[in-house]
Amino acid sequence: MKHTIHRCNCRKVWTVQNRKRRVTASSILLDGSWSVEVKPQRRCNPKGFVVAKQQSVILHPPPELIAEFIVSGQLLYNKEQVAFNVQTGEGLYFAADGACYLLRRGDE
Repeated sequence: MKHTIHRCNCRKVWTVQNRKRRVTASSILLDGSWSVEVKPQRRCNPKGFVVAKQQSVILHPPPELIAEFIVSGQLLYNKEQVAFNVQTGEGLYFAADGACYLLRRGDE
């Protein structure tokens, strides 16, 4: 099932949503493939999302699990242009401070 993830800045949490339910978390780990989706024609925010499969979404990951990965960059969203700097990837960490980090396995 397709999950969309976006940041709710007013409440300072990440929101994971599919067609059946909606969950909020302070941090999220995506251990698998993901892509971005933009909808510039929408009237309200969010207009940009990260899309992932259910199996790869881990809410409130423990620090030991995050330590298995190496940060290889940061996913940035341009609100004016409604665009992301990276379109797809294999690992992503949504931190509690609002940043999105591109990850790769430490053994690769």
